[in-house]
This record gives sequence, C-alpha cells and structure tokens, in this order.
Amino acid sequence: MLPLNDKAVRASFINASRKEVSDLTLPADFDSLDWDRLDLLGWRDPKLARRAYAIVPTLEGDVIGILFRHPGSMPRTRAQCSWCNDATLPNDVVLYNAKRSGKAGKNGNTLGSLICEDFQCSANVRRPPKTWYEGFDVEEARHIQIAELQIRAAAFAAQV
Repeated sequence: MLPLNDKAVRASFINASRKEVSDLTLPADFDSLDWDRLDLLGWRDPKLARRAYAIVPTLEGDVIGILFRHPGSMPRTRAQCSWCNDATLPNDVVLYNAKRSGKAGKNGNTLGSLICEDFQCSANVRRPPKTWYEGFDVEEARHIQIAELQIRAAAFAAQV
C-alpha cells in the first residue's frame, strides 16, 4: 500500500459525513506504520468505541475510505474473516456494517461483512501457510493469500 498522510486519509471516505470524518482519530502508530506490509489500513476509533475505519486500495490504484459500525457484541460461534479467509485466526472476527455511499446510504442501506475485529488481515495473510504436501510452495501460497485479500477488500469497497 502506498503511504498516505492525514489529509489523504480523511479525503478518501465515501460513506461518512464531514462531521464524522473530522471526528475520526487516526491510529496511535500512524506516523510509524510499515506501509509495505499493509494491504489495507484498518483501525478502531479509540474515542468512539463502536466506530471503525478502513482505507482500502482499489484495483485501479485509488483508495477508498470506509466508515464501519462495530456491532458491540461478539458472535456466538467462531467466524471466519471474509477478507483474509483465514480459518486459524489468532484474533476475533465481528460483523462490521458500513453505510452505503450516496443516495442509498441516505436511505439507510448498509452492507455487512465478517472482518477481523482489529483489521489484522494484512498480518494474517503474511503468516506462512501450512505445508500441505511435499513440494508445496509456501512462499507462492503466501503471495496468493496477499493478492486474494487485496481483491476481496477492493470488491467490498466497490460495493459500498
């Protein structure tokens, strides 16, 4: 992911009001992020407990900012993240809801997805996968996991 500054992050949101964008709190480690190891930037707002954000690169090279609502509760069963598709997650997965952009969002239409609670997807896809058979190319499988995360996140962002 290409490095972004505060202004670019705030300008990228497509489903948030100007007030919501001005109220957002950037992640505490924003100035020291390793952008080369991120496929998307996601975080929960430390000041507003039920609000989360994700900045997702599109396949065309732009970025889309999405404002999410955290459900405030956890699923009863162990869920699989729709973005990183990792079945052995070291973290919790929740159903995040995002208001659609434009007129649909003003009418109350939303879109939901099961996503790692603290948006650890970039780290999850970079973990080496299991060696399934002799000669299994672990590094190639890891690159495929990264590419698939980018495609799934961009597809979700396009639907918002």
